[in-house]
Order: sequence, then structure tokens, then C-alpha cells
Amino acid sequence: MAVLLYSRLVPAPRPLTPQEVNEAVAQALASATPPPTFSARVYQAIRPSLILIQTEAPGTDGEISYGLGTGVVISQMGDILTSLHVVAGASDIQLSFADGTQSQAQIVAEQPQNDIAVLRALQPPALVIPAILGNPKAAHVGDEAFAVGNPFGLYSSMSAGVISGFDRTFELESGDQTLHGLIQFDAAVNPGNSGGPLLNRNGQVIGIVTGILNPVEQEVFIGIGFAVPITVAGQAAGLPAY
Repeated sequence: MAVLLYSRLVPAPRPLTPQEVNEAVAQALASATPPPTFSARVYQAIRPSLILIQTEAPGTDGEISYGLGTGVVISQMGDILTSLHVVAGASDIQLSFADGTQSQAQIVAEQPQNDIAVLRALQPPALVIPAILGNPKAAHVGDEAFAVGNPFGLYSSMSAGVISGFDRTFELESGDQTLHGLIQFDAAVNPGNSGGPLLNRNGQVIGIVTGILNPVEQEVFIGIGFAVPITVAGQAAGLPAY
């Protein structure tokens, strides 16, 4: 009797109209926080391991020549991979870490045949975060590729593209050396990116950026960049081949 009386005194709620259902769904979707994109996750993964490299070297005219490049921490010992042409001949190498720490550096190993150098900071930060290394042999043409570096001094800039090819050759700007077995990619890179990481969609380093093709002899990116596979570059720092 009580249940019957309640149902008569309190009518059932009115069914929602299709428009009200759509509005409720739209509000729920608008308030939901979307997950970060792959590129955002890649950037977050590599950011703590990225290094800005600034160099000074005696110029041919007696004036100081200034250089700019990128490096990436690849070991708990603080070993930093970069391109040899970024630091070759430098009288002073200055590093800027992601946490703001600055330190002079010295070259501890070289791999001239692949344009790779290993640096070590004289005064490293208290916490060194190495990048996660990937396997470029597992990559395919068309896979996503991300380059993070310091083009024209624009610190920690990211660009995205795809892997365009493997086993490429590239003649260094000096004209006295040709590199072999390179990864070709089309993520935008420019002067200042040299020595920086090329990454897969998992945020793993698969290469070290070494140069861009400039058929018109201008430092302008035309969609063809090259990187030394990390399986090769890492050997300069004593990492095993894999």
C-alpha cells in the first residue's frame, strides 16, 4: 500500500528527449581531458636529456668563431653524444642542461668516420637523466620521426616527419668526408640541430642528426635530413652494438 501511494504521489521522471541526450553527451565530451598526443609524449620523454652546445674556436682571420649545436645524454655517467663537426677545433665548449645547469665540457671520445663525438661535463648537474635508446633496425620507411634540438639557437625545438630511407650516404659540408649507412628523414632540421636526437614515436633515440642536404649551398632545410643510427653512434661511448 505504501509503495502504491508513493508512486501516485511522486510521478516517474520524464524521459529525456534525443536533443537533451545529445547535449548531455556533448557536455561530457567537452569536459573530458584528452590524452597527450604521441609528439607531446616524445617531447616530454627527451626534454630532460637534451643539451644546448655553444662553442668558441679561433677563426682563420684571428677573430673568435662561435658555433651552436645539440647534444643528448645517453648514460648514467653523463656521457653526451653530439656531432663531431659541432665541437671539432673548439677552444671552449659550453653546455646548458635542461634544469638550467651550465658547464664547460671536454671531448672524451671521437668517432670521425661517423661524425660523432662524446662529451662530458666538467660540472654536471646533480641529477643526470639519460635518454632511452631505441633500435633503428626495427624502424621502417614511413614510420614517424621526431627531431628535437636548437635550430638557430631556438632552444629545445621539436619538429615531426617520417623516415624517408635507410643506408644513405652524405658528404659533410667541409667536402672532405662522406658518411655512410645514414637514416634519411624529413622532420625539419636546421643549423643548430646537428648532434641532436632523432626519435621514434615511443620517445626512443634512434639516431644522431648529422646534416641536411643543401643542393643550392644555402643553410635552408628542403626536406632531406640525415642521422647516424644510434646503434653506430653509441659505440663511440662504449655502448655495445645491437
